[in-house]
Amino acid sequence: MRETITPGDDDVLIVVDIQNDFCPGGALAVPRGNEVVTIVNRVAGMFRNVVLTQDWHPRGHFSFASAHPGKNAYDTIAAFYGPQVLWPDHCVQETSGAAFHSALHIPHASLVVRKGHDRAIDSYSAFYENDRKTPTGLAGYLRERGIRRAFLAGLAFDFCVRYSAEDARREGFAAFVIEDACRGIDIGGSVAATHAGLAALGVRCVAAAEFGS
Repeated sequence: MRETITPGDDDVLIVVDIQNDFCPGGALAVPRGNEVVTIVNRVAGMFRNVVLTQDWHPRGHFSFASAHPGKNAYDTIAAFYGPQVLWPDHCVQETSGAAFHSALHIPHASLVVRKGHDRAIDSYSAFYENDRKTPTGLAGYLRERGIRRAFLAGLAFDFCVRYSAEDARREGFAAFVIEDACRGIDIGGSVAATHAGLAALGVRCVAAAEFGS
C-alpha cells in the first residue's frame, strides 16, 4: 500500500501549460488533455505553493512550421541549440488559445511563468529555455521560498512536463510527476523516452490518489 503524500510548506505544485490550444479543439491539442483539469484542481487545493506555466509565443515564432516554408508541422529541424520539432501555430500571445482552460481554478497560485516569448528560441521547461542556458528565474524563486520538493502536472507529459521535471531535479529539488494529471502527445516514442529519462534522473511518477481525499 502506497504512503499518502501530504504536501507541506516546502513543497510546490507546478501546473504546466493547461491552456486552450493544448486541449481538445485547440491548435495543438493533446489527446484528452482536458481530462487533467479536474484532477489538477483537486490536487492543487492541497498545496500552499502553486506555480502555473503558460506558453506565450509571439506571432511568427521560430518553432512554428508556418515560419519555415516547405516544412510541415511535426517535422524536425536543426536549430542553433539542437533539434527543434516544428509545431502548428499555438498559444500566440493575447489569443484565446493561449488562455488557461476556463475550468482551471487555482486562485491561490502565486506565480505565472510565461515561456516561449523569445521569437528565436522555443521553451519547453519551466526553468530554462531550449538553449539550456537561459533561465526563467523559477529556480531562484523556489529556493528563496524554501521549496525542497517539486510536483508537476499538466501538458504535455512528454515535452513541457518532462523538461520541467528533469530541470527541477537538476536544480537540486526532489521532483515528482503526477502522471495521471498529465497527458502526452507521443511523437516517435516520446512517452516511453520520457519514462526512461525521468527514471534515469530519479524523478518518480506518482498518482493523484496518493494525495488522499
